[in-house]
Amino acid sequence: MYGFSIQLELPFDTAVSKVIGALKKEGFGVLSDIDVQATLKEKLNIDHRPYRILGACNPALAHQAIEAEPDVGLLLPCNVVVREDEDGSVTIAFMNPSAVLQLVDKPEVHALGNEVLGLLQNVCASLKVENEQLPA
Repeated sequence: MYGFSIQLELPFDTAVSKVIGALKKEGFGVLSDIDVQATLKEKLNIDHRPYRILGACNPALAHQAIEAEPDVGLLLPCNVVVREDEDGSVTIAFMNPSAVLQLVDKPEVHALGNEVLGLLQNVCASLKVENEQLPA
């Protein structure tokens, strides 16, 4: 499985902010923020629901991975998708770095993939807890 996700009952922009904040608490920064909705509108004149791809990076772990395998950057950063669904809910989908880094034939990179997976699962769990605490 290349990813895992959670659904939130929040406005889209609020969800993006909460994801970025939860990533930060686990040591990630956002290196890239691709606004797919805006790009589709600009390039193809297609109206699309809000859809953002956040390139999340934990600098210390990325450095370790690059030291172990210089070309691992082809598989970085860890993408996190924030998308609005038809029913108005927002899905947050996380890349599974453990699955992706299995492509690299180095045990130390696999170990880093598992570590990053745990951190991203923490982010997902914190969003779930926060979402459950919202008033109905």
